[in-house]
Amino acid sequence: MHGTFRGAVLSGRKLFGTFLKIPATMPAEILGSVGYNFVVIDEEHAPFNRETTDRIILACRAWGLGAVVRVQSADPAALLSVLDCGADGILVPHVKDVETARAVVSAARYATGTRGFSPTTRAGTFGGTSAADHVAQQDGRVLVIAMIEDPEALEVIDDILAVEGLDAVFVGRGDLASAYRDLSGQTGAVAQATAKIQASARAAGKVVAILPSTPEDAQARAQEGASMFILSSDQGFLRSAAIGVREKFETALSAGKGE
Repeated sequence: MHGTFRGAVLSGRKLFGTFLKIPATMPAEILGSVGYNFVVIDEEHAPFNRETTDRIILACRAWGLGAVVRVQSADPAALLSVLDCGADGILVPHVKDVETARAVVSAARYATGTRGFSPTTRAGTFGGTSAADHVAQQDGRVLVIAMIEDPEALEVIDDILAVEGLDAVFVGRGDLASAYRDLSGQTGAVAQATAKIQASARAAGKVVAILPSTPEDAQARAQEGASMFILSSDQGFLRSAAIGVREKFETALSAGKGE
């Protein structure tokens, strides 16, 4: 685990990443080139397939960027696909109960779980790693993150976080806001749920990942123990930069016209 992305996460070091929504390699390469620590390839809400995910994971390796994949579900086949491609971690949506958390961890581990065995993939250096080394390396390097985004998960959050082999939780404030009909996501039920998840994670010694809305929000969440910060998405960066540049030139040209 030493020297792996999972090791960096479990050390509690503050890490910065973003969601990838565009099924191409260049966004990952650009993000790696400007110092991001990781990306989350979003198979749940963006048009990725196994081939595009596979290529993006390879691009992440080229730039030393942690490659986490948000899979579509806790289906073991969905997890196995991205792990064989060499993903550094999995982010699993809608982990609502202990049984799901245990099943996810089991599907991601060889020695203590039920992960399908194949050392001839990228994860196994295409057969270049012995079976024993492959098992040890993969079990040590794969990061398992559960998304807590359903009110029912809050009722058993301590039990979920007690599952051995679950490394981290991502606080899904967007889905919680929708479930609680609190679309601001910053006050009321969502704020209470966030505080409860972070307190439970601290008690369990588990890492917390979050998508902060502002630098001030990130600071507040960090004070409560969050250390993985997912900043926007490649689409979000493209949109905000495109708007900003256009507005800057419109302003300059409008000012020049009036002179």
